[in-house]
Amino acid sequence: MNKVRPAHWSHWLATGFGSGLSPYAPGTMGSLLALVIFLPLSKLPLPWYAAVVSLICVTGIWICGKTAKDWGEHDHGAIVWDELGGQLIALTAMPLTPFNLIVAFILFRFFDILKPWPIRWADRKVSGGLGIMLDDILAGAFAWLVLMLLNRYVFG
Repeated sequence: MNKVRPAHWSHWLATGFGSGLSPYAPGTMGSLLALVIFLPLSKLPLPWYAAVVSLICVTGIWICGKTAKDWGEHDHGAIVWDELGGQLIALTAMPLTPFNLIVAFILFRFFDILKPWPIRWADRKVSGGLGIMLDDILAGAFAWLVLMLLNRYVFG
């Protein structure tokens, strides 16, 4: 992985305000940042929450694509804006509880790292900023589905 220096405001966003510059598990640091951001967002009505997360994901296509192009490396490890979007998707419509925070974090990281189909397909076949964002959006959706089922049928 190339050593990078954020030189443009979009690079700072792409690195999750610097969290992705961590030498240890930058993707995990980006996911932890998303948990912190979720705390105030969880107070929003669901349509507003969905709008904010959608904005993060849509703008992430440009933010991540520009940063990857500027740095000359597709999906550089320091780019964690995609983790931010995916982790927030995993927490959509979930009550703010320690259980939901911990399990959403674990599930999202599980799906993001292992990349089962179709996440792996998206990661390999879709390029540019959309490709960087899409696999994490899918990982977030998978994590959300499992967390929703756990809340409804196991712990509900």
